Amino acid sequence: MKIWLDEELVEEKDAKISVFDHGLLYGDGVFEGIRFYNNRVFRLEEHIRRLFESARAIVLNLPWTLEQVCQFTVDTIKANGLSDGYVRLVVTRGTGGLGLNPYLCERPSMFIIASTIQLYPKEFYENGLPIITCATRRPAPSALMPQVKSLNYLNNIMAKIEAIQSGAQEAVMLNEQGYVAECTGDNLFLLKNGKLLTPLVSDGALDGVTRRAILELAAQLSIPFEERTLTRYDIYISDECFLTGTAAEVIPVISLDRRPIGDGKVGPLTQRFISAFKELTQTTGTPIE
Repeated sequence: MKIWLDEELVEEKDAKISVFDHGLLYGDGVFEGIRFYNNRVFRLEEHIRRLFESARAIVLNLPWTLEQVCQFTVDTIKANGLSDGYVRLVVTRGTGGLGLNPYLCERPSMFIIASTIQLYPKEFYENGLPIITCATRRPAPSALMPQVKSLNYLNNIMAKIEAIQSGAQEAVMLNEQGYVAECTGDNLFLLKNGKLLTPLVSDGALDGVTRRAILELAAQLSIPFEERTLTRYDIYISDECFLTGTAAEVIPVISLDRRPIGDGKVGPLTQRFISAFKELTQTTGTPIE
């Protein structure tokens, strides 16, 4: 496997960073995950723009242009001979001292990994996912801005541990007010009386690229939608539910906290979104060649 590391393509065994890197020491950095399908990178510029925005929000000045990073991403995929898969870009503050002072880091470091991924077992995509509500809350926006895809994902990991220890694959995370934010790594959507609902970004949800694509598809499919504050009650009484994310794509949910959603099966509107999203990913994107 070839890894892009600070403007060089190197073998996996040679892709190394310093033990003094602030990304390792403090989770000081940002990342993006991007899918590519049928020799096309799905919404490449949108993802890279978000990477730059996350970096800007934490005062991390990238020494590359957006166009350069897009090209680095495509080059990494090509170097690994892949036509379908997942690419992860990680930017760290770089090498510095053992203290917190980020201004001692002279230059950011970036690596890019192109590989394959399957977030959930295949049967859950076909039959639906049972999920739970976890006790771990999303950080308040005043503590850590939810729109920053930072390298500090311990909050999400602790929630994922709760889910797995409870026998589930995924968990709903609430904000400090008790409203639905998102799942451990996915955005959440409901369908009620033919209307699509999703939590507000201001309630702690990441403004996901796949989330945006689903809202665009809703308009194309003539399905009304609304972004609004949601509670667990809204999920319990919904007709259908599904999760979205770059790695997860679109995956149906059939129960929350052992309460069946709708009839406990994958719903017809969810199926329409799955099909429409698949068509979108297979026919659009930045060509790899």
